Amino acid sequence: MEIDSLEDYFSFPFPDTTMDPNFNPNAKKRRRNQPQQTTPWTDLNDAALNDLLNSLILLEKHQQPTTTLMNPHPFQPQLNDVDSSPTKKPRRRPQQNDSLMQLQTTSSSTTTAPQRRLWVKDRSKDWWERCNHPDFPDHEFRRCFRMSKATFDFICSELDSAVIKKNTMLRDAIPVRQRVAVCIWRLATGDPLREVSKRFGLGISTCHKLVLEVCYAIKTVLMRKFLRWPDEGNMKLVMEEFEALSGIPNVGGSMYTTHIPIIAPKSNVNAYFNKRHTERNQKTSYSITVQGVVDPKGVFSDVCIGWPGSLSDDQVLEKSALYQRASGGSLKDVWVVGNSGHPLMDGILVPYTHQNLTWTQHAFNEKVADIQKIAKDAFARLKGRWSCLQKRTEVKLEDLPGVLGACCVLHNICEMRNEGMDPEWGFELFDDEMVAENAVRSSASVLARDRIAHYLLHHGRAGTTFL
Repeated sequence: MEIDSLEDYFSFPFPDTTMDPNFNPNAKKRRRNQPQQTTPWTDLNDAALNDLLNSLILLEKHQQPTTTLMNPHPFQPQLNDVDSSPTKKPRRRPQQNDSLMQLQTTSSSTTTAPQRRLWVKDRSKDWWERCNHPDFPDHEFRRCFRMSKATFDFICSELDSAVIKKNTMLRDAIPVRQRVAVCIWRLATGDPLREVSKRFGLGISTCHKLVLEVCYAIKTVLMRKFLRWPDEGNMKLVMEEFEALSGIPNVGGSMYTTHIPIIAPKSNVNAYFNKRHTERNQKTSYSITVQGVVDPKGVFSDVCIGWPGSLSDDQVLEKSALYQRASGGSLKDVWVVGNSGHPLMDGILVPYTHQNLTWTQHAFNEKVADIQKIAKDAFARLKGRWSCLQKRTEVKLEDLPGVLGACCVLHNICEMRNEGMDPEWGFELFDDEMVAENAVRSSASVLARDRIAHYLLHHGRAGTTFL
């Protein structure tokens, strides 16, 4: 049965309840336990019920407007299609998200998706690009990095395989030259990391990381090439140069110990307290020590870095590998000349420190002072070229030995390549010398020192400035 019009809907033959003699509209509802009585209209068949539902659906369609809006979200159901049960309420996206999704849908149909942007904050690299340009003046480059372009290029070529990085999907790797430049600039100027960040156009944490990485590469790759104890052939040349300078035979190096100021550590602070610097400067000072042995040209051949500043020079020497070699007899027929703070022992030659010295002993001390001056001048150039060693640094205490070792290696490279020192880079050392508690530790060394002093006097090599 089909219904084609509204009139057909109203003319549908509903059952007449008034014809039922048992029909009572005022009767109360029956109880559950009472059996229900059947009425004639409940006997309608299923076909009639289906026809009734079809008529209702067709009537609803006739009442809807002829024009409908297009769903802006074809993949989302209309509100009329959502389950309207009271237990589930339809969720609707915020209007902002709807408009954003519609904008993305329309834009994706007309244009292609943009390429992924590199995750790097844009910073100005103008200063570094000028310094890295081939036409940048060499004297200006040397003023900035304390070395010539040729020496800088040499260091970059030596460290290329150790510090190079590959590009990733998110960002381009920092070039090797810029990595090395960040480290050398930081060591040479001692400027804070925020200033390094502005000059090179990199983040502060990135600059700090680059300094430590390059210093570690210098220490592991270049130290074994440019900072090592001379072999037998080179040792003979070193001893000849020292003898020509002072007249003392068999001198293989000049030793000196300096202090590097640091920020007070969080633990074991008393061990790093420098009493001598605190009393002289009237300001609390903390430091770590650097012991070094140099050749006649001021090139380091042995270093011992990182012991607390409260230790004296002889205590630092006892903890070094040089002391182990001297005690084990490895420095046979070779003298390392120290100052009054070091003990006289096998392989370690120091000046006379007792009162009422003879002319011979005065002459010997003058020659020892000439050799000592070479080491002191080398440390003065080390601190003058690398200004980060002159003031307290931001580097952590556990990372500081690597930075100091890198400075010593870079110092050797500059000295070997005859990189001069500008006058404004000069630095005066202030390391107090104290006589060692146990100044004499070998009777054989006492006799050997006396023979050397008499040799200088009788062969006309002794000085006369004390007269």
